[in-house]
Amino acid sequence: MELSEQLVYWLEFFFNKEWFHIGSTAITLSRVIGFVLIILLIDLLARMVERVIYKFASSRAGETLAISSIYALSRISRYVILFIGTIVGLNFIGFDLSSLAIIGGALGVGIGFGLQNIFNNLVSGIIILLERTLKVGDFVDLESGVMGRVSEINMRYTRVTTNDEVDIIVPNSEFINGRVINWTLSNLHRRMHIPFGVAYGTDKALVKQCALDAAASLRYTIDTQQKQTDVWLTNFGDNSLDFNLVVWVGAEGVKAPAKVQAEYLWAIETELAKAGIEIPFPQRDLHVKSGAINVNVNK
Repeated sequence: MELSEQLVYWLEFFFNKEWFHIGSTAITLSRVIGFVLIILLIDLLARMVERVIYKFASSRAGETLAISSIYALSRISRYVILFIGTIVGLNFIGFDLSSLAIIGGALGVGIGFGLQNIFNNLVSGIIILLERTLKVGDFVDLESGVMGRVSEINMRYTRVTTNDEVDIIVPNSEFINGRVINWTLSNLHRRMHIPFGVAYGTDKALVKQCALDAAASLRYTIDTQQKQTDVWLTNFGDNSLDFNLVVWVGAEGVKAPAKVQAEYLWAIETELAKAGIEIPFPQRDLHVKSGAINVNVNK
């Protein structure tokens, strides 16, 4: 009995031993463990609520909510629950919430000395979710050269997946402070310019017809009264007449621009070859003048 009492005494001493104080709150191992358990349960609850909201709202997508709105609503709901749960957890373990002023002051100093980037990314993530200028599934081109599909938007970063299935973690501040081209923000159609050249002296009307036939042979092409395919003569080059095939493409083509341009060029070359039209290459004329060469030899 004495051994068990001693064990209980040492356990109570170990778990309730004060490490330090934050304001008037004594920090002990038991309080730290309790706080961690509460946070884990709150995080589990927040994830469950996020999934429930997303599934419920998705069933009504198109009626009252867009997919981007559903994603933003579910994410923001999760973060709100985490914040409120953290406050409740601190209060439950006896933490004096007035002491948060001390922590806020320390965070302010930390932000000033080295956490400003993290804080900037957190605020940028909230702005992205609220403004909805960027949503999951959008195809973006960033000023840094990153190009791909938005796979996930988090509080600190956004995950962009390239067409080579490479995931790139981009800080949210880059979307707020830098230049961002969102190719699918409000329109899933895009006009592409496919440059090509032919030899001087080639029938321009035949070139145009070949390019139009090439565009018509590909599934990406959209050719309507409002979005018509056309061929422009853009330049008199050093070795060629330079043309642009101007064509509208749908969502599939918008999200794979390099592949689409390669397929259009392939189809154009095929049609030009059928018509016997030469694709030029750089040429140089060398003119040699005859004459005598005088060699003076000094002895």
